[in-house]
Amino acid sequence: MNQMFTGQLTWTTIAEELIAIPVIYLLAIALGKILKRHAGVKLGILYQCFCVVLALWIPLEIFNTQFVSRHELLKLGRSASILFGAFFAIAIFKRYFWELWYEQKQHKPAPKFLSQIFAILAVIAAVFFIISGVYGQNIQGVVFGSTIVVGIVGFAMQDLLGNIIAGIALEIGKPFKPGDWLVVENQHAEVLEVNWRSTRLRNTDDIHFDIPNKSIVGATITNLTNPHRLHALRILIGVDYQSPPNTVKDLLTLAASTVPGVIQIPPPRAYLKNFGDSSISYELKFSIEDESRFSEIHDGIRTNIWYLAKRQGLVMPFPIRTVQIDRPKTRHQESLLAARATIRKQPFVQLLDENQVDELLNASQLLRFGIGEVIIKQGQPGDSMFIILSGQAVVSVSVGTTETIVATIHAGDHFGEMSLLTGEPRSATVTAQTDCETCEIPKTLVASLLQKNTGLLQQLSELLAQRRMRTEGILSSSTETAQIISTKRNYTANFLKKLSTFFEI
Repeated sequence: MNQMFTGQLTWTTIAEELIAIPVIYLLAIALGKILKRHAGVKLGILYQCFCVVLALWIPLEIFNTQFVSRHELLKLGRSASILFGAFFAIAIFKRYFWELWYEQKQHKPAPKFLSQIFAILAVIAAVFFIISGVYGQNIQGVVFGSTIVVGIVGFAMQDLLGNIIAGIALEIGKPFKPGDWLVVENQHAEVLEVNWRSTRLRNTDDIHFDIPNKSIVGATITNLTNPHRLHALRILIGVDYQSPPNTVKDLLTLAASTVPGVIQIPPPRAYLKNFGDSSISYELKFSIEDESRFSEIHDGIRTNIWYLAKRQGLVMPFPIRTVQIDRPKTRHQESLLAARATIRKQPFVQLLDENQVDELLNASQLLRFGIGEVIIKQGQPGDSMFIILSGQAVVSVSVGTTETIVATIHAGDHFGEMSLLTGEPRSATVTAQTDCETCEIPKTLVASLLQKNTGLLQQLSELLAQRRMRTEGILSSSTETAQIISTKRNYTANFLKKLSTFFEI
């Protein structure tokens, strides 16, 4: 034998080691399965590496000899065991401390970046222990021996350390948490997580982006969710100087209050903000709870404002430097022609001559309603009827808290005539299903026609009486003719009296 060792390496020792290696490996694997299945510890490929290293290293320690090459193997085995053992300890600590104890105590998930920092420090400590304890090297000499190396490492790590320290400051101060909505860099964004390097966010376009913790700590952040999800937003609108401020403010609050997602308590409010060069600026304030619907709610409010302003004749002026050239348009005349063809189907209008129909149409209003806008609402007072010139709407009736759609109406259909002729409250709700152009005939126009021709009043009373009898099934029943005539006479008299009172004739 040569002089490379002083102890004996026998075949018995080798055999014992070969037996011990699979036994230790299988025991370690069994321990891992128990921890994974029953305790929920997340163990992966690193634990399997740890089991292999452990199975190779422990026999070397037990059956130690003075063989020089085995001595080097022992150092390597100890180093690998310590390093992989650190990962195993990190997994155990993460499960029993961060995921169980911390969540039970704090009643919330543990910050991900804190467990990551702990893992990094644990691995660094393991490496330092290997250098010092296994190989007997001076850590200070190894790490800080070169001033140039220290300078390079320090310069390279300054951003990393700054972000880690900023992340710890965010966790201690808790200005926001995952799930909160922030206004950051002029974007509305939801916080997804705060890790050891950055804060991850998602904007309303579902685009994810990261901001370094050091940058977010130094910026002004608006938290829209803390202390509660209810918060107010504002929209600036310009309206021409001819529009009365109170009328404009009522219009703006109505436009906001009918948009899904806008909170009704506190109710929307409008303020006169400023007298500008070409318009008066108004600020609309409204509250929401679901910031993810930010774009949808703003779109709904602005869309409602446009339609309401058009119907009420309010003008949102062009910028003062814009040259606006108006050319004659035939859209109004085309709409009146469509209204004439449609309105002639209305039994009441069939009592009028052509001149009276022209007078009725020329004085009526053409109104546009956007998708989802309520044209008339059940139970509300009404004194006008509508003709749909284009688009589609749904008719619904509410009984208690249940609302049922009873019909869909299209271009050429009309509704609201009973409220127009008798002043009765609206019997149903009509909602625009698409953009709708309508012709509204108000009470004042009908009153003017009836006052000029009192014969129409009698004809209209007879028409309404016949309609009610048909609705009640009297005309189709086996009732005697004399009784039908008597009933019609009574109904006609009642309608005549009601119409005379309603139209002040």
